[in-house]
Amino acid sequence: MEKELNSQVIYDGKILKLTRDEVQCENGQHAYREVVHHHGGVCILAMKDNQIILVKQFRYPNKIETLEIPAGKLEQNEDPKTCAFRELEEETNHRAKDMKRIMKVLPSPGYTSEWLYLYEAIDFQEVDDSLECDEDEFIDIIYMDIEEAYQKVLDGTIVDAKTVIAIMYAYKEK
Repeated sequence: MEKELNSQVIYDGKILKLTRDEVQCENGQHAYREVVHHHGGVCILAMKDNQIILVKQFRYPNKIETLEIPAGKLEQNEDPKTCAFRELEEETNHRAKDMKRIMKVLPSPGYTSEWLYLYEAIDFQEVDDSLECDEDEFIDIIYMDIEEAYQKVLDGTIVDAKTVIAIMYAYKEK
């Protein structure tokens, strides 16, 4: 185990905080770790009649459009299940009766504290009075057969890690 000796905040923003931490390694040596602190997020597997709901959106850091399952950031101390209901509705105009937690994963444990909570939407329907998308989100909703989505994972078209996990899970369960 590494022991934190000192932590310096480099940046403290709206969705993340970056620290530079001095640690003592198991061998007694000192090293530095740059850590992105993040409240975490949720992602939602929404499948009906062998169709998975995906969202297509531009992702600025990589300058590409991605196909992803609906997802969003947790607010500080927010219950992940509550967030899952909200994000499904905001991004897809669908409301679920329940959410089943599938798993919790670390998307990139080498530099971020973020946890992702994967839920499966249970008994969901499209609604006319859904919550609004964030004003800076521009999303296209895509309905795709799970077999096609699985092939898009294998051929490298779908590259988002949380979506790859969800599709592989759904494909195995079908």
